[in-house]
Amino acid sequence: MDEPGTLERLLACLSAQTCRDFRLYVCVNQPDSWHDDPARSGVCHRNAGSLSLLRNFRDFPVTVIDHTTRGKGWKGKKLGVGYARKAVMDRISAEATGDEIIVSLDADTVFGERYLESVATAFADAPDAVAMSVPYFHRVPADEAAARAILRYEIYMRHYFLSLARIGSPYTFTALGSAMAVSVRAYRALGGITPKLSGEDFYFLQKLRKYGRILLYNEVMVYPEARFSDRVFFGTGPAMIRGAAGDWSSYPVYQVALFSQVEETYRRLPEFFLKTPDTQVVRFLSKVFSEEDPFEPLRINHKTVARFTRAFHEKFDGLRILQYLKTCNETWGSTDEENLAEYLAIFYPGSLTGLMGKEPGAFRFREAGIDALDRIRMFLFDKEQEFRLTAALSSPGGQPLPG
Repeated sequence: MDEPGTLERLLACLSAQTCRDFRLYVCVNQPDSWHDDPARSGVCHRNAGSLSLLRNFRDFPVTVIDHTTRGKGWKGKKLGVGYARKAVMDRISAEATGDEIIVSLDADTVFGERYLESVATAFADAPDAVAMSVPYFHRVPADEAAARAILRYEIYMRHYFLSLARIGSPYTFTALGSAMAVSVRAYRALGGITPKLSGEDFYFLQKLRKYGRILLYNEVMVYPEARFSDRVFFGTGPAMIRGAAGDWSSYPVYQVALFSQVEETYRRLPEFFLKTPDTQVVRFLSKVFSEEDPFEPLRINHKTVARFTRAFHEKFDGLRILQYLKTCNETWGSTDEENLAEYLAIFYPGSLTGLMGKEPGAFRFREAGIDALDRIRMFLFDKEQEFRLTAALSSPGGQPLPG
């Protein structure tokens, strides 16, 4: 949608690929009503230009899915990136033999010439893997407001990933639609991607994680563009817009203790198999599922600890973990800076003053320079890459869901 410039750049990246055995599927889209909206007519015009560019492109095979021409745009509530991604993936699934890999991209993404080759190799080396959460990196834009916003957002995402990794959560992955791949067989087995206005990538990877193994490491990463964008309802673009206005409430740096409470629940699952203790996590699950004892249905239906454990992880999934953290965070009282300082002091004590200054308590995200924010981002990025690589070396096919 509205990507004439970035689309040309994406096509250039694909033309340079060492792997030539691929076909590009593109959905150009917007609501049909925009044709009659003077404020949106420019998008329709530029989308028409994208259609023309794609239909006349000859470097490699391209299949164009037109949801932009008048009469073919989205109608009613069925609109947005989730429906666009589903249109593409469903078309691929219908035409593929079943042995292919779907590499999901957004038009603003760039990558090196070995990207497709590296993804194909990773799946070939791990034939039981169903998907990949590709390592990503946002280059710092020249605009200061955009730079500050994307660095702060990445700090949130990297810290969240590392915290899930620390406690051994099976949902340790980052869901970016421009940085994921899935086997056609797995896509078909799960009945495809569920369309949503935004966040379809998160729900899709979560569904895939319950089905099988997700690869976390790839030799070549992707570089989504860091920019303000309101074309989706949540994600990088909207987060940057809200963050630039001073609102990071939806993307906080969560407390170490909250992740530790989830970790303790994991550790005590053999005990939960026999009897449900009264904990904060239990009270949360009881409220969310409207069950006096949220573990009792699991005991009734799963007679071994292993099956009980797997069922628990399917119930207390990535979405529920995030909801738990958000719920508790609202009443915790500490600041994002305090939470980050505590995290670094506990797990990387030698890095604290180098990243947050000689007086970490005086550090403020809104006052820190871009260089300081980037140092924190790069530190967390490096630690995340270390985990991804270690996970790949210790279990080439990724970790199965516990139980």
